[in-house]
Amino acid sequence: MKLDRIQAMQVFVRVAEAESFIHAAETLSLPASTVTSTIKNLEKYLQVRLLNRTTRRVNLTPEGAQYLIQCREILDLIEHAESSLTDTMQQPKGRLRVDMPAGIAHSVILPNLKEFQKRYPEIYLMIGVSDRQVDLIKEGVDCVIRTGSLESSSLVARPLGQLRWVTCASPAYLQERGTPQTPDDLACHKAIHYFSDHNRHVCEMDFVHNGEKKIVQMNATVAVNETELYIKMCLDGYGMVQLAERLVSEHLKEKRLIAVLQNWCPLPVAVTLLYPHQRFLSPAVRVFSDWVAELIGDS
Repeated sequence: MKLDRIQAMQVFVRVAEAESFIHAAETLSLPASTVTSTIKNLEKYLQVRLLNRTTRRVNLTPEGAQYLIQCREILDLIEHAESSLTDTMQQPKGRLRVDMPAGIAHSVILPNLKEFQKRYPEIYLMIGVSDRQVDLIKEGVDCVIRTGSLESSSLVARPLGQLRWVTCASPAYLQERGTPQTPDDLACHKAIHYFSDHNRHVCEMDFVHNGEKKIVQMNATVAVNETELYIKMCLDGYGMVQLAERLVSEHLKEKRLIAVLQNWCPLPVAVTLLYPHQRFLSPAVRVFSDWVAELIGDS
C-alpha cells in the first residue's frame, strides 16, 4: 500500500507533540492501531527511526526532532496554500477545540452560540470549561480563553477586550450587615472567596477611586472554585463577591443582587485568547477570536 506522506506527517507531528500514541489517536479521532501502523510505515519509508518507545512515553530521536521541524513547516505551507486559493476564509471548516472559564462560557459564548453557528456552519466547535492550565499541544486544544494577568509562556496571546467588574451582595445579606459606603466599612463584612489552580489570591478585593487603588483583605468562612456556585452562594447571602458584571447582569436587573461601592469600582479584567505559535494561524481560530472580540467589545 502506498504511503500517504502528508497524512503520515500529520500523524507523526501529533504523536511527537502528545508524546503518546494513544493521546494522538484520541485527538485525531483515529484508532490507535492506525496511528501505530502509520508511524511504522513512515519510518520504514524513510529508513530511519523517528521515535523511541517506552512503556510510559514516546521520545524523539535526533533524526525525529529534525524531521518534526520540517514537517511543521511543510504542513503550515500546505494549509496556507489551500486557504489562500479557496473560500476557506469565508467559510472555515473543521474541528475547533476551545478551553475557557465557566463564566465566559455561560455569559458570553452560550447566549450567542447560535449566531456563531449560523455564521460558520462548517465549524465543529468543542467547548471545554476549565480554569486549570491546559497543555494545548498534548491535549489537542486549538486555543484557550483566559481572564486576568497571564503567566509568561511560549503561547501567542491575542487581547480580546476587557470585562467590567462589580462588587455585589444579596438584599438579605445587606439587610443583616448593612450597606458599605467606603472600602473601610468592609472590616465589618465577609466575602465568599474564589480560588483556582493559577490564582491563590482568594482573600482580596481590589478597588479604584479617582486613580487611588485600594486592596482590602476580606474575612470569609468559605471558598469555592466554580463560578456558578460562587454566584449561587452570593444569592443565598453567604457574603459579598467581586466578579464580571456581565455574569450577574440579570440578577442585578431583577434586584436579586445589589451592586455596592459603585464609586469604588474594581479594575476591569483583561480577556485574552492564547494559541500555539504557528507560521500561519488557522482560519477557524482566527474567525473564532474575531467573533469573541466582538462580543467582549459589546460588553
